[in-house]
Amino acid sequence: MPPDREDVKSGVGGAPGPGGDAARSLKAFQDAARTGDNSPPPVERWNPPFCGHIDMRIACDGTWFYLNSPIGRKPLVKLFASVLRREPDGSYVLVTPVEKCGIRVDDAPFVAVAMAIEGAGRDQAVTFTTNVDDEVTVDETHPLRFATEAGTGGFKPYVLVRGRLEALVARAVFYDLVAAGCVEPDGRGTPWFGLWSSGQFWRMAPAAEIGAIP
Repeated sequence: MPPDREDVKSGVGGAPGPGGDAARSLKAFQDAARTGDNSPPPVERWNPPFCGHIDMRIACDGTWFYLNSPIGRKPLVKLFASVLRREPDGSYVLVTPVEKCGIRVDDAPFVAVAMAIEGAGRDQAVTFTTNVDDEVTVDETHPLRFATEAGTGGFKPYVLVRGRLEALVARAVFYDLVAAGCVEPDGRGTPWFGLWSSGQFWRMAPAAEIGAIP
């Protein structure tokens, strides 16, 4: 069943209720998210006019903020997440069939907070669960990529959830991911560290660069 109807005012801890156009837009996004089943709304097929930005932000840890106050109710966060879309230019919008509004995302919109592995070796499948309860198995449709963190040079793994929306793998889960990794040669015989999922080897870094030569 879809989540019960949530009031924007009560869902935002301590903040005064939004007013005017912002309130109407937020209400419209809530209504658009309710599809009558558990399937996500078809936001990629909607092409409404852009109606400006609203004061909503997703922090690096996956916390949603409205008017600088955290949105405390998870069902409300999940509703907004279900109508989130990343545009080709990299911006993020909340979408209904009749309007779209821009929001700010500090890093990735979702965070992978748990990981499960089924099988072993080349036959294993790695599945992540996000902070909004999406479950995605790393495969061609949901690829895993590794970015370099600015300032530290460390690795930041991301998994594609849907559309252009990614989840940043949480630090604790990243340690589990590394523990499941192994070294495989590429087509030229260069050893790479990475992990297997859904019959594909997802490369993290050359093994020599991270001291992972077997």
